[in-house]
Amino acid sequence: MKGLQVRNLNKSFGGLVVARDITLDLAPGDRKALIGPNGAGKSTFTNLITGILAPTSGEIRLDGRDIGRLSEAQRVKAGIAKTFQITTLFRSLTVRENLRLPLLERRGLTARMIGRADADPALEAEIEALLAQFKLSAFGDAKVDRLAYGQQRLVEMAMTLALRPRILILDEPAAGVPSSESPLISDAIAALPKDLSVLIIEHDMNLVFKVAAKIIVLVAGAILTEGSPQEISADARVRDLYLGAHHD
Repeated sequence: MKGLQVRNLNKSFGGLVVARDITLDLAPGDRKALIGPNGAGKSTFTNLITGILAPTSGEIRLDGRDIGRLSEAQRVKAGIAKTFQITTLFRSLTVRENLRLPLLERRGLTARMIGRADADPALEAEIEALLAQFKLSAFGDAKVDRLAYGQQRLVEMAMTLALRPRILILDEPAAGVPSSESPLISDAIAALPKDLSVLIIEHDMNLVFKVAAKIIVLVAGAILTEGSPQEISADARVRDLYLGAHHD
């Protein structure tokens, strides 16, 4: 089976259970969102998938292969990548220099100096393609700290995509982004490769309902339900627990 398969995943810290029998699939091309109230276990779940945390029990498989023993770095090489809630950029470098770093990492060329790496035409062509895809071509030579926050999130997303993942976890891509810039994020998600599996962790329900084909609701470390945006918005339990005034 292609994609990510999670089966009966559990995680506890002593007597505190933070993930309870989580089972889900993320097939190629899926666009799913993981939502839930604060403390529901969303970050714990993504940390289990990426290898930051080890599960107490359960299985995580990629294309049917058990990856439970792989390190975080090994999972990135296997095709699982995650952006972070707070941008992790090199702010004193230009956008182009930031994008060059993960490309060099992917090619095993991180020992090369940034100033000398621009002699590789294939690498530079890939940078230009990423700049164009994320509508950043006009900002390639601008230092990241000069960009609007929404554009910084696009740079981070482009850096993650430069690793060529097959499973992309977007951790609150709209966090801190002014509402006037939120279309930048939704447009970028819509333009991601069609065969890429995407899991979005997000509190912005407008963004979730715009970009996700399926929504998974997590409560107290367990999946309450999964369904289409229409099914989730009509679920009284979800409305009471999380959506509230967003869909009253």
